[in-house]
Amino acid sequence: MTLTGLPLRVVAMAIALGLPSIATASPDSGKIPVTTSSDAAKKAFLEGRDLAEKLQAQDSIKHFDQAISLDPNFALAELSRANAAPSPKDFFDHLRKAVALSAKASDGERLLILAAEAGGNGDANKQKDYLDQLVAAYPSDERAHFNIGGYYFGQQDFAAAIDHYKKATELAPAYSPAYNILGYAYRQKGDYANAEQAFKKYIELIPKDPNPYDSYAELLLTMGRFQESLVQYAKALAIDANFLASHLGRAADFMYMGKAAEAASELDMITKKARSDGDRRTALFGKTVLAVDGGKWDEALAAMDQQYAIAERAKDVAAMAGDLQGKGQILLEMGKYDDAKTAFDQSLKITEASSLSDSIKKNARLFAHFNSARIAIGRNDLAAAQTELQSFRAGADASRNPGFVRQAHELAGIIALHDKKPDAAIAELEQASNQNPYNLYRLCLAYQAKGDSAKAGQSCGKAAKFNPLPLLNSAFIRVKAAKLAGGPPS
Repeated sequence: MTLTGLPLRVVAMAIALGLPSIATASPDSGKIPVTTSSDAAKKAFLEGRDLAEKLQAQDSIKHFDQAISLDPNFALAELSRANAAPSPKDFFDHLRKAVALSAKASDGERLLILAAEAGGNGDANKQKDYLDQLVAAYPSDERAHFNIGGYYFGQQDFAAAIDHYKKATELAPAYSPAYNILGYAYRQKGDYANAEQAFKKYIELIPKDPNPYDSYAELLLTMGRFQESLVQYAKALAIDANFLASHLGRAADFMYMGKAAEAASELDMITKKARSDGDRRTALFGKTVLAVDGGKWDEALAAMDQQYAIAERAKDVAAMAGDLQGKGQILLEMGKYDDAKTAFDQSLKITEASSLSDSIKKNARLFAHFNSARIAIGRNDLAAAQTELQSFRAGADASRNPGFVRQAHELAGIIALHDKKPDAAIAELEQASNQNPYNLYRLCLAYQAKGDSAKAGQSCGKAAKFNPLPLLNSAFIRVKAAKLAGGPPS
């Protein structure tokens, strides 16, 4: 599962638990202690942390690896190395090591590690419990507030996230990461004025780093100010030519401007500069989305197959399963339901046979009901879809995972829409994720079916101009939504 609809750098920061203050290990400092037997390891860790907090994850890896080499029992370094990982396999490998070492760490570090483990397993309730304990134990630690802010961001409770990010800035006015994600939280709420103010403060704090300009560029992208966005992305790349996220952002700008060739060129630059399989997969995913957006379905499938091949060579089961999910979604949109089922079934099969946690496998089994319902809807078998919905909703309710609950509403809304029950569809879709542009498009269709052209146009306008970084759920509907809204896509 992914945080659908959220920018890649935000996802990274939202789940990047485990970067506490290292100013002192004194229990009286009010900060989360750090446990290492080596001053040199601590120094390397600090260097890595500084880079990671500036979203330069690839550059941080060598410092975390050095810290681990100097102190093999450095649990926090293993967690931070996990969060900097360029692939799911790398993430889970280092997370397991952090968990195994957590008993040797301080209580604060242990809570960070267990919260990260819960988040990785999709157990939002357990994750929140650990983070609540962390904030209660270290209320004056800015990074404790930053971490629980990331939890709320991931759950789309942006008001609560903003409260904690603002608290982090009050505790440490020079703590730049909080301003970054504060800007994203305001953006997700549609408060562009405060988002812009937060990003400009972020630039002011670290003007010689690339990410502040990249983040501001992404806000401008969302607002449809594409030329201004391109300028800010260029500033980020002028500072660090290997800050590949900015090429991805520029590709999105060009895609929304109707300049597919220029978008492809930016994605080729990622491939050319790639330093990891993660970079190569990012470029291919961008090409997948660009192809879907342009209606080139076979090209999209070919790019997905290339991503899968990279993951398969690395024996990265989590990435392979995710690629098959993506391929299945594309096949669904193409109306190739048998092929979609094959992809979804293979995703579940390799997950079940893997060494991934039981929680991840349980979530995969639950999500299989969602996929099966979507296939049944495509085949116009609404009775089978309702049966799968009941199974999915029961599991979602039992899990108390807000993400699954929202997806249950989404699925119920899709079924109601196909069953020509627009009022029921609207009631369900309004409880689904509004950070998924496909749901905005579905609301548009529901309002259209009800005869409310004003609300239909409003919802389709929002869907058409959602303007995320490359995202399949946007590419599937962007052009169609624009036509129904009565204007160009951007």
